[in-house]
Amino acid sequence: MTITKKIITSASLLSSDLTDIANEVRRCENAGVDLIHFDVMDGRFVDQITYGAPVLKWVRKATTMPLDVHLMVQDPTKQIDYFAQAGADIITIHAESDCDIPRCLDNIRELGVKASLSLKPNTPAKAALDYIDKCDMILVMTVEPGYGGQSFMEDMMPKVTEIRRYADENGFPELDIQVDGGINPETAAKAIAAGANVLVAGTSLFKAKDMRELNNALKG
Repeated sequence: MTITKKIITSASLLSSDLTDIANEVRRCENAGVDLIHFDVMDGRFVDQITYGAPVLKWVRKATTMPLDVHLMVQDPTKQIDYFAQAGADIITIHAESDCDIPRCLDNIRELGVKASLSLKPNTPAKAALDYIDKCDMILVMTVEPGYGGQSFMEDMMPKVTEIRRYADENGFPELDIQVDGGINPETAAKAIAAGANVLVAGTSLFKAKDMRELNNALKG
């Protein structure tokens, strides 16, 4: 599949030095990264607990970069307002969460934020396609959510291709498709070939000797 959409990188703060977030964000800016990815975990939807809207508010003060918030929470209904107020530019909820999915997606957009829906590896593409008209982006998880540093699941690529084909054939060519998990230059190329155009990278970016060089390599 040939992708003509701009390739976008999103740096996952989970893999950064969280004792020095402002400088880590600045490093991403200087490297030409496009988005800051903010993983929110509640200890219920996934085992881990990370950070919430008050932390995002401080990240917002540290940068003008778009903030890409991924809500891995059991019920995102109330959280949407908090993160929108804290400065999120994109808010992703999970298709598997306990909420009224279309209402939550509508609420995100009503708050002036881009709406995104994420699919865990065992969730089929149809779970997102049913709501594609309410989404600016669909996130296909290429690892099980909740832990950084996992290996890329290449068997998720047909799901990416299915979503891209459906979007193109049904009047949604502007839809962004994001992949998250195990993204490095080699796996990024596979994801782009499948139809993804937004790449979340954590370990590969923040551990790189030269973040700008790595970021450019991710984009191909």
